[in-house]
Amino acid sequence: MGTRSLTRPDLAALPNYVPGRSVPGAIKLASNEVPFGPLPGVVEALTEAANGVHRYPDMGVAALRDKIADRLGVAANRVVTGCGSVALAEHLVRTACVPGDHLLYSWRSFEAYPIIASTTGATSIKVPNTASHEHDLKAMAAAITPHTRMILVCNPNNPTGTSVRRAELDEFLAAVPDDIIVVLDEAYREFVTDPEVTDGLETYGDRPNVVVLRTLSKAWGLAGLRIGYLVAQPDVADAIRKVVTPFSTNALAQSAAMAALDAEAEMRRRCDIIISERERVQSIVTKWLPDVPASQANFIWLPLGARAVEFGQACESHGVIVRPFAGDGVRVTIGTPEENDAFLAAAERYLGPEADQSHSS
Repeated sequence: MGTRSLTRPDLAALPNYVPGRSVPGAIKLASNEVPFGPLPGVVEALTEAANGVHRYPDMGVAALRDKIADRLGVAANRVVTGCGSVALAEHLVRTACVPGDHLLYSWRSFEAYPIIASTTGATSIKVPNTASHEHDLKAMAAAITPHTRMILVCNPNNPTGTSVRRAELDEFLAAVPDDIIVVLDEAYREFVTDPEVTDGLETYGDRPNVVVLRTLSKAWGLAGLRIGYLVAQPDVADAIRKVVTPFSTNALAQSAAMAALDAEAEMRRRCDIIISERERVQSIVTKWLPDVPASQANFIWLPLGARAVEFGQACESHGVIVRPFAGDGVRVTIGTPEENDAFLAAAERYLGPEADQSHSS
């Protein structure tokens, strides 16, 4: 009898992707969702599209691809859609990396990155965030070797909410060899208000080795349908299409995305509410925890270190679900004003001036 494992032994050490928890009756601020429901026209589009689910969707996603391209002012052959931006990141790595190649990224950053690297046979090179929870681009540039094939820059960064500004990104990209793909993961772009945090597509989209990732899951309210897109140069985009799972942008997602993109003004109105609430929540929490970094996303990061899990449990005991990262910190999604008030009340009991001093030590 053979003793060889039926599955790859290296996957045993790989952490599972951990989604934000849903608890019946509790306020969920754990998954970076927007709280306002589908944009106008989306439900109607879904209802109409449901009549055709016995047919395969358009595998080329032509209508949606053209609409995105037109909105962004780029050629349609540069746009690739997929099952959320995370799936496109996976396709990108499969397109560029073979076993032994290095995938370079900041850490802590999006928790799917190490999973994507391992499942595609690439080696993760994690460069620690700065003390202020930001990408250390100088250290990332110094970590580039002949084995480096791709660099992921999450901007704004998930889960810390911090951002890379244009001047430092200019300097970094100038230091990256032309044969290394730099992926600007801009899933939270619509929540950015800092003018120094440049639009990666506008500023760097003409560079042959830059790929920009975006999603319709966050600001556009389509998290339950999983749809994202990327913009790359045509030769890179063509290669990615070869590895995209056939029909993975399903018919309902395509129809919903078309409708959502027609409701841009309402999307912006909703984002403005989230941005205003982000500033309010952050200003209050910073009084209790001064080293909370300024966020440009629809969440904030509480660098609680060893207290992260305990804080998550304390919030849950008050009916609010947040997302602890054990030993590191807690990510808190910005919800409606009422949901945020509930979070602030729970957080004050743990972090505020009247809190049990054992929590604050």
